[in-house]
Amino acid sequence: MSDLKKEAASMHKAASGLRGVGQHAAKPLQQFEAQIHDLGALGALGSLLGAKGEIEQGMTTLAKLTRQLGEEWDAEAKLIGEVSDAFDLLDVLIAAAAQGEKG
Repeated sequence: MSDLKKEAASMHKAASGLRGVGQHAAKPLQQFEAQIHDLGALGALGSLLGAKGEIEQGMTTLAKLTRQLGEEWDAEAKLIGEVSDAFDLLDVLIAAAAQGEKG
């Protein structure tokens, strides 16, 4: 197996793993977002009740950043996959050129 083929396989595996992160994070993110306006646990902590709005805003910001991070990971996975495909093609072209020189 050529070095390019090994790199392509490694990159393909990395891209697949990166794509999976978003799938694993989807449900926890939905659960987190559902709790943004339900901060009943803070009721027992009277001193924090005044900070409820700030906590909700912070949680909303965290959820937004997490979604953006997921989008970024998807874009990175796509790019890595495209580079992997290019390496595969280059490997085939190099092998064909080597066969052409022999024949």
